[in-house]
Amino acid sequence: MSQSVQQSSTQSRVLVLLYSISAYLAFLAVFMFFIGWSVGIILPWTIDGPALWFQTPTPFAAVAVNTGLIVLFGLQHSIMARQSFKSMLTRVVPQAAERATFVWISNLMLAMIIVCWQPLPGAIWHAEGMLYAIVLAVNLAGWLILVSSTFMVDHFDFIGLRQAWNNLRRRTPEPPAFVTAFAYRFVRHPMMTGLIIGLWVVPIMSWGHLVLSVALSAYILVGTRFEEQDLIKTFGEQYRQYRARVPMLFPRPGSSVSATSKQTGITGTQTQR
Repeated sequence: MSQSVQQSSTQSRVLVLLYSISAYLAFLAVFMFFIGWSVGIILPWTIDGPALWFQTPTPFAAVAVNTGLIVLFGLQHSIMARQSFKSMLTRVVPQAAERATFVWISNLMLAMIIVCWQPLPGAIWHAEGMLYAIVLAVNLAGWLILVSSTFMVDHFDFIGLRQAWNNLRRRTPEPPAFVTAFAYRFVRHPMMTGLIIGLWVVPIMSWGHLVLSVALSAYILVGTRFEEQDLIKTFGEQYRQYRARVPMLFPRPGSSVSATSKQTGITGTQTQR
């Protein structure tokens, strides 16, 4: 290989890494903004308004717009998670940038929800005083569960940085291995468990927030079913036994698996996305 070709190859690998880093930084910004916006803390803009871009004339139209935003978000995640779409995408972008591309588009979809969301004021419940502090603490714990669950497997693979780093170093990525570590011993999808807590255990539940919670919870239930079909195709009977023993979202007595009963590596849940 000539020196110019080698230099060009190295530059392209560096660009993929920079692209992945930008996707990660954007994710951190949008995700943190979403938490503050949805819970109604720190930020001057909240889910209960006023609308950041445009205002619908009626509550019915507001519900339709908000539901449509969640449907688009769910479709993007579900379609881009399919292996057929990944194969098509990698004809356009490098293999090492596939996950970062997923993250970038997810960032844009989540930002669109925030910008286009139509407020529906009127509180279903509104915690105050000490109860407010307790509910807020549980809510933040839910978001912490979501984030920490990515580190229980491979946070940097989940976010696309490891793929770009391996590509820069010309390392072949390891094949996925099935593992049940930490929270994955007790529930199959702890990230979704954390998200449900973050969506439902809120100090102020407005009608607008109820639409967000119901719509995203519906997506979680539907999306995880499709994801698990992919996991069964990848891990076969091993995942079927895991699914039979361990509940999907909330632990129950006697349903955990041994921490040493599986191989070490990246979980199927995280790898399949």
